[in-house]
Amino acid sequence: MSIINEILEFNQNFVDNKKYEAFDTTRFPNKKVAVLSCMDTRLTELLPAALNFKNGDIKIIKNAGAMVTHPYGSVMRSLLVAIYELGVNEIMVIGHYGCGMQGLNADNLLKKMEDRGISGDQINAVKSDIDVYKWLAGFESLAVSVTETASAIKNHPLIPADVGVHGFLIDPQTGKLDRVEDAAKCQACTCSK
Repeated sequence: MSIINEILEFNQNFVDNKKYEAFDTTRFPNKKVAVLSCMDTRLTELLPAALNFKNGDIKIIKNAGAMVTHPYGSVMRSLLVAIYELGVNEIMVIGHYGCGMQGLNADNLLKKMEDRGISGDQINAVKSDIDVYKWLAGFESLAVSVTETASAIKNHPLIPADVGVHGFLIDPQTGKLDRVEDAAKCQACTCSK
């Protein structure tokens, strides 16, 4: 059985047995917080549990690296909707230690695309539209990336001044949350994170 068939079978059982009732909430976040975090699978349940967020408490936006890569891209649009339509008044940018975006190399990623059958012509077509090396770039410093993303949000011309924007790093094993200022100090030392 394919994983999709397993998912569909489970879903039918979930609906038939009304298990959805345990998750009933509204579209408005109870805690008026939006979280931009990495798509890392270790954070799916750990991050909300470690921060005492229950279903309905927050808006979660996830992408590779918890980054804002364009001031008018989907992340910023989602944050603006969260603020103006859903009542969010605090934004947490939460990166994580051991992020795969740290040191990501666009050339290596492009090579993997070619290995999977994406032609040079297809890659060149994308290169003619955008700076593919910037688009596929990772970052060198976790703390700097979170700081830059939080700053891009806070200083965006459509973000109201009364919305708090905060940067953090989370340990994907323990769930320990560090303010980005404290995390930057940790990265300068030789600890195991």
